[in-house]
Amino acid sequence: MSKPAVLYVFGLSVWSAVPELAVEELGYNEGSVEKKVVNLVEGENFTPEFLAINPKATLPTLQADGEVFTDTESVTHWLVKHAPKKVASGTSFIAKIHEDKYDPNFPLLLVRNEDELKAAADGFPKVFVENRQNALEKHSKTEKAAPFKQFYEEKIAGNGGILAIYKGEASPDDFYKQSEAHWKTISDFISNELPTILPDSGFLGGATPGEDDFHLGAWLARLVHVSGGKNEKEGYKALEKETKQTIPPKVATYWAAWSERPSWNKVYTDGLH
Repeated sequence: MSKPAVLYVFGLSVWSAVPELAVEELGYNEGSVEKKVVNLVEGENFTPEFLAINPKATLPTLQADGEVFTDTESVTHWLVKHAPKKVASGTSFIAKIHEDKYDPNFPLLLVRNEDELKAAADGFPKVFVENRQNALEKHSKTEKAAPFKQFYEEKIAGNGGILAIYKGEASPDDFYKQSEAHWKTISDFISNELPTILPDSGFLGGATPGEDDFHLGAWLARLVHVSGGKNEKEGYKALEKETKQTIPPKVATYWAAWSERPSWNKVYTDGLH
């Protein structure tokens, strides 16, 4: 690389952790990948300046070799392809874990009943959504926002709909149903399908993590986090609250394998996210 690749990330972003795990596992030299923080909690990803880099306003984003990669799959694949250390390449599993029905971001905001709604409205979910709304409305009014008019309009409407529920200004009934269905889909996947995909030991990529594992590890970390789990060997047990059954042995073994790796404990040094 003639100059460092620039990786845009944020410490609380579930998908930013994917390339961050990759960088740690793939033997990149210090300084060969420059990280720039975009604060999602403050809505910094909605500035016209960042939209000019990534019109989707998502993290992670990577600038490398004169190109810009704007989704988790392509960002991480570039890092795997150009890494000093070679690991197992990704498979169709990556597209699967990124399907909307398995979205690990939604569980951070979803509510299924009055108690969860009150907790969200009194806690971080409302702060996050309200900050996003304020940032969207602020940046949408600037001169530089003109090329991104449709983006701002759609985001203000979608984000505003969730904020209205948190504020008690809109009925939560449909949101309750959507939230319930989403957790059920994820719980079924963890309990029934994931064990058929995982190996008896190690990783999807073999004895050490491969490209698929960077995605699955970060995905699992977010779900353990929103279930109240910690970055520890048995943190996965927090998922039993949602699955309502003992976590399958293969999932437990997989979690334990990640929890012992230096890369994992560096990326999650301040806790799971």
